[in-house]
Amino acid sequence: MTSAPPDIQANLERVRGQIRAAAMAAGRRPESIRLVAVSKYMPETYLRQAMQAGQHIFGENTVQDAMTKLQLLQDPGNEWHFIGHLQTNKAKHIAGNFSWLHTLDSLKLANRLERHCQTRQAELNVLVQVNISNDPDKHGLPVDRVFDFIEELLAAGHVGLALRGLMTIGQRAAATAERQREFAALRELSEACATRFGRSRFLELSMGMSGDFELAIREGASIVRVGGAIFGPRPPRHPDHDDTLP
Repeated sequence: MTSAPPDIQANLERVRGQIRAAAMAAGRRPESIRLVAVSKYMPETYLRQAMQAGQHIFGENTVQDAMTKLQLLQDPGNEWHFIGHLQTNKAKHIAGNFSWLHTLDSLKLANRLERHCQTRQAELNVLVQVNISNDPDKHGLPVDRVFDFIEELLAAGHVGLALRGLMTIGQRAAATAERQREFAALRELSEACATRFGRSRFLELSMGMSGDFELAIREGASIVRVGGAIFGPRPPRHPDHDDTLP
């Protein structure tokens, strides 16, 4: 039996309400929280429904799937965030197409991104991905490498890359208390980075997804990445979704 399509407008209204309540409970302004609707593998029609409901910030995980949508949804009001692990040979697709990259974790990738930003005269906001839980199955820098990496990144003086903060992905099976500790640890790391490298470079914390974004907001998230709570279960991955763009 085919499941009913999601009511995307109602889902967005509910998620926005949850964001507002979580922010107010934490003594924060709800408008300081940026909602990224994670649209990976979702059909174009779902994104158009979200746009009609006032959502214009979308997050994509794979280059090929994202580039297809960018070509179909050429709305200047949309803001695209690349939130998946990015191979250096795919960096050329990011500059000029995306406003944000959440997953910077190597100087090699930064160098490649800078080259394409200069070629296209584009600017890219970047977040450094931190593997806050030291999970071997996740990408990102270990905590003890973050300071050194940022020092190297800033010393390189990349033109076109604007360092905005940190990002992490919480452990999928972790208990609530453990996730809260992880989010708190990223906030504390961000504060330490701000003290050391300048607060203007660490205004953003990208953490929290459909199952834990309210908790992340309480611990200081300024960007939450929500997919399933908006669009429903992810559809089966189609072979065409393989990230085969050169």
